[in-house]
Amino acid sequence: MLNIPLQGPVLIFGLAVLIFLFFPILMTKLRMPAIIGPIVAGIIVGPNGFGLLALDSTIELLGTVGLLFIMFIAGLELDFDGFKKYRNRSIFFGTLSFGIPFILGIVVGLWLDLGVLPAILFGTILSSHTLLGYPAVSRLGISKNTAVTTAIGGTLLTDSLAMLVLAIVTGASAGNLTLGFWTYLLVATAVFAAGVLVITPYLTKWFFKKSNNEGALEFNFVMAVLFVAGAISLFVGLEPIIGAFLAGLALNRYIYDHGPLMNRIKFTANALFIPFFLLSVGMMMDLRVLVSSPDALLITALITIVGIVGKVAASWITGKVYGYSKVETGLIFGLSISQAAATLAATLVGFRLGLIDQQIVNAVIVIILLTCIMGPYFSEKYAKKLAISQDKAVLDETLSERILIPLANPNTMESLMDMGFVLKKALKTDEPLYPLTIVQKDLKEASNEVTHAEKMLGHAVMYAAGAEVPVKLVTRVDQNVGWGIERAATEEQITTIIAGWDGVTEGNNKTFGKVIDNFLEHTYQRSLITNISQPLNTMDRVILILPNNVVYKPGFEDAVAIVKDIASQLSTTVKGLVLRDDLAIYEKVSGRVQPNVKIEFESIDGWNSLYEQGLNNLKSTDLVIVLSARKGTVAWNQELEILPKKIASLNHGNFIVFYPTEMKETDIRGSRDTEISTE
Repeated sequence: MLNIPLQGPVLIFGLAVLIFLFFPILMTKLRMPAIIGPIVAGIIVGPNGFGLLALDSTIELLGTVGLLFIMFIAGLELDFDGFKKYRNRSIFFGTLSFGIPFILGIVVGLWLDLGVLPAILFGTILSSHTLLGYPAVSRLGISKNTAVTTAIGGTLLTDSLAMLVLAIVTGASAGNLTLGFWTYLLVATAVFAAGVLVITPYLTKWFFKKSNNEGALEFNFVMAVLFVAGAISLFVGLEPIIGAFLAGLALNRYIYDHGPLMNRIKFTANALFIPFFLLSVGMMMDLRVLVSSPDALLITALITIVGIVGKVAASWITGKVYGYSKVETGLIFGLSISQAAATLAATLVGFRLGLIDQQIVNAVIVIILLTCIMGPYFSEKYAKKLAISQDKAVLDETLSERILIPLANPNTMESLMDMGFVLKKALKTDEPLYPLTIVQKDLKEASNEVTHAEKMLGHAVMYAAGAEVPVKLVTRVDQNVGWGIERAATEEQITTIIAGWDGVTEGNNKTFGKVIDNFLEHTYQRSLITNISQPLNTMDRVILILPNNVVYKPGFEDAVAIVKDIASQLSTTVKGLVLRDDLAIYEKVSGRVQPNVKIEFESIDGWNSLYEQGLNNLKSTDLVIVLSARKGTVAWNQELEILPKKIASLNHGNFIVFYPTEMKETDIRGSRDTEISTE
């Protein structure tokens, strides 16, 4: 006989998965955010609905993991450059988002005769919020927007202050507000935050260097960081959500947005754990409290209005002070209105200590219900509007950006594909990547080699699928590999070529070797010749080498924009080494090129000074990018032909030779014997 509520893990999990499948579809049909679906389902099937599921330890466990994932991903996707630049906005919004509801809550608590300590607790309950609408923002690709950065940074401050006040109220109720209590609270919190943000990055960098891109190993390491940080935060006296957010911040620069690891994290969170959290929130709701008594209804309405007004005021004031649009202000409100985890934690602590009664608990549950519906609704509504406006802003009539990646060595496939993922985001293109293999055989004898080549392309497909990046496989049969690359670039209308180089040349007169030199000579597309020996996400600094007159190349601004975007994604600093040129011109151009990443320019007297000073103290975490020029074009210099060999001889192993696009330059590369000044 079937027991109600359902017993057994298979039945419980089976019903939950059906809910996660069908309720988002139903919400979409009703023109409501899909994320609300599990919440509504929780109300229906939970203990206060039809009672099909009990709010037992299993649901609470999976729901708690889902909440930690929300905070962790918010930390991972926080725009660090934007946060550093606009940190005052986050501090301002966080202070308002905590302070206004906190003060209003204390006033209402005193008006309800709760007493001073319960009134302070009541203010704490109303002040915190949960980023319940963030998954919609992340899915729509606007997580780097300034308003979103303001809201996320403010959330860290808001919830941290709320949890600190909760710890103080708990200590005061037990009569423990001693010097030892204050010392432990402040010191432990500071040491915990510093430990997570300082030690974790060093440990992560070391681990990623040793992991050899093993997906399962890297994923388990990230999960260990997440849950260990959450667990330690409990010993400090904070909620695990603070530890999860700090863990996300610590790993932020090592997990880039479109990599396979980020995709595994998001897939695990969005497909399973976050829906369980939303389901558990719905299961806590009891709509009967709304009609239990007139007094209960009045108190519930008052508390709800106060809670919403406080968050509206904080969002509106922030929007006015910093000139955000109505859509951005609405998005800040949508992200900050949902009250769930920290609110529920403070409520349960207060009820257990006898500071608030069941009526207040019921009112808070109603607030959680309403705000957990409002938050995702407004977040998705305004996020869609913002995403549409951003898409319109970048539309133009130029060719679609297409990236070709010639593959010959299975050992370098993943590093080249990773470079493709980063460059695809930098170019803001929706086109797939174009992995290419060249079979160097006569057409009639190439069948076996084509099969082998397609096998390697199959590995590239699997790797790209892990990052949710589409690919279009290209195979060419040609007696000359360089010609095959050139033909593929023309036929597929390629705009960027990424090729790997092992640092070995085939003769003194070659820059890279016959294959790469050949296609560089006969193509105009921007080309990146890479020699990467360790994961890109372990880089700390980009060193950009700028030869004399390179600023006058038609593709210079485009190249600088790409380099700055790469640095932004990898969260690195950028140092520009300018050879015998006016720094002011480079600073002016860099200042008007987006994204807003600062390049520290330094003047270099000549090539000898570059080798003796600029490249003398390279670290393993430095990524050297040479902004080069094809022979016979603006800024070409004889030294550029031997520079890659000299960098390779340093055994540094992390450098890119970047040839900007030459579509608009006068093409005189057909006469390679033309004498060019080397000055």
